[in-house]
Amino acid sequence: MARRKLVAGNWKMNGDRAALAELDAIAAAARAAPGVDVAVAVPATLILSAAERQPELDIGAQDVHAADKGAHTGDISAPLVRDAGGHFTIVGHSERRADHGETSADVRAKAIAAHRGGLRVILCVGETGEERDAGEAEAVVSRQITESLPDGADGGWLTLAYEPVWAIGTGRTPTPDDIAAIHATARATLRGLIGDGADGVRILYGGSVTGDNAAAIFAVPDVDGALVGGASLTAAKFVPIIEAAARAG
Repeated sequence: MARRKLVAGNWKMNGDRAALAELDAIAAAARAAPGVDVAVAVPATLILSAAERQPELDIGAQDVHAADKGAHTGDISAPLVRDAGGHFTIVGHSERRADHGETSADVRAKAIAAHRGGLRVILCVGETGEERDAGEAEAVVSRQITESLPDGADGGWLTLAYEPVWAIGTGRTPTPDDIAAIHATARATLRGLIGDGADGVRILYGGSVTGDNAAAIFAVPDVDGALVGGASLTAAKFVPIIEAAARAG
């Protein structure tokens, strides 16, 4: 089944209003690559400004709370993201799982809340270096998908992102064969959970993706795009990844 490539940027805790100027060139690259979907998850403080500045770009959040509203100081809900002009959210990023102790049950609840609030979801899974060295990478990813996947998961609103934790921000990337093996496991796990609907769910690769290695990554079977961290902060680094996705078709 043919799936459109998706290149999603995650600015993490970076970017002020001046940084929004980068979105202009990113939007231009998106227009020049009509076969590729381009999205940017900006800090919550920038969602409204980003959506107003570049309404043609898919702007989203980096996390949401599992509740729609309430006494949750410092958190942001899916309805609030939607009201600010956001269209999607990331959930389960490895930094949330590690730094904030989020479990797969927490991630599942957030994905459900995001969908209920009208947002699309990029759900992250991935193994640590210790788990990979122990030969547990595929089992860990399969378990995380099984425990994190929300009811009613569908490719129309859900995207999976595989991010080997040990590769994020390190400049290291798995070999193409390593990536292919995990993406095949992820696809098989999805099929076991949602049947033929799994073929409509995009699976992104995330972990030190750059303009230099993007083409090789996009050539790997079952890689439907990328979740990009540091290289998404500037158009100069992000645009070549979008262009590589366009060439990959």
